[in-house]
Amino acid sequence: MTASASTQKAIQATQTAIVTGASRGIGAAVARRLARDGYQVVVNYAGKADEARSVVQAIESAGGQAIAVQADVSDAAAVKALFDQAVQAFGRVDVLVNNAGIMPSTLPHLAETDDETFDRLFAVNVKGTFNTLREAANRLQNGGRIVNFSTSVIGLGLPGYAVYGATKSAVETFTHIMAKELRGKNIRINAVAPGPTATALFLDGKTPETIERMSKMAPLERLGTPEDIANAVAFLVSENAAWINGQTLRANGGVV
Repeated sequence: MTASASTQKAIQATQTAIVTGASRGIGAAVARRLARDGYQVVVNYAGKADEARSVVQAIESAGGQAIAVQADVSDAAAVKALFDQAVQAFGRVDVLVNNAGIMPSTLPHLAETDDETFDRLFAVNVKGTFNTLREAANRLQNGGRIVNFSTSVIGLGLPGYAVYGATKSAVETFTHIMAKELRGKNIRINAVAPGPTATALFLDGKTPETIERMSKMAPLERLGTPEDIANAVAFLVSENAAWINGQTLRANGGVV
C-alpha cells in the first residue's frame, strides 16, 4: 500500500457509510467493499435479518466494523431511527448508499400492471429514496457523499419495465436537482445505473433463455456482477470522484 493510499484508508476509518438494502446482492457487495476500503458500515435491511448478520460477520471477520439495522426505507420514522442508530454506534454519518429497491418477478406491460404493484414500487423505490435523502441532507457530515441507484432500463426502454423504470427516472431527477439544493454543504450526490446484473432480484422469474439473451446484450457479453457495481460506488464516494456531482454513471458494460 502506498503512503497516500494508507493515509486515505486512515481517513476513511473514521467515517461511516449507511448502505440500504444491504443484506444481499449488490447492497451486500457494496457494504463489503466499503468496509474493505476502511469505512464503518451500517448494513440496513428490511426483513432478512440472518442475511444482514452474515454480511456483518463477513466484514468483522475481515477486520472491519459494521452493524446491522432493520428499517423499511418507505417509513420515514424508520429511516430517522436508522440514522439515529448509525450515529449512536459510530458517532457520525458520512456516506449514504441508496441501494434498497424492489422489482417484481413478473413484468407486465403498463396496461396490465395492478394498483398494488404500482403503489409498492413507488413506496420503496421513490418514497424510500426520498426519505433517506431528506434525512441525509440534514445529517451527513461536511464533505459527505450520496450514491443513489437508478437503472439502465431507462435507456433501454424494455417493454414490461415501464413502472419500474419510472421509479428510477424519479431517482435520477432527485439526484440532479438535489446536487444543486445541497450548495454550501459540500455534499456530493450521484447515481449509479446498473445494467443486467446477476442478482436474485434480476434473475427471479426469468427463464434460462431470457437470462442468456440478456447476458449477450452488452458488447462484453456477460451479465454484470454485484462486485462490478460495488466498484463503481466505491469510486463515486472516493476522492477520485471529487469533481463529479449530480451525475448518473451507467455501469452496464456498454448495453446503452
